Amino acid sequence: MRDGRKYGNMVPVKTTIEIPDPLFRRVKSRAAERGQSLREFVAEALQEKLSPNPSEAVAGDPPWMQGFGKLRRLHRERAQVEARIDEVFEVVESEDRA
Repeated sequence: MRDGRKYGNMVPVKTTIEIPDPLFRRVKSRAAERGQSLREFVAEALQEKLSPNPSEAVAGDPPWMQGFGKLRRLHRERAQVEARIDEVFEVVESEDRA
């Protein structure tokens, strides 16, 4: 049975859309930077736009990478904490000197 509701055998559909020239140039350039065809880039962008939470829809990245690098701004604080821990652990307690 072949009807429009069967999702198992989806085939690409060609369509025509009008995109303003400046936007088209940006899209084409960004797709080239990413090594994608315009078709792949637009399909990915549409998929992201349709996802329930677009901020989490990063195509190609596994879910655990969604937060990767988000705490980069705390690099200095982490270095300070690690330095303090190193200072404390370098001190030899008197009861440990025996």
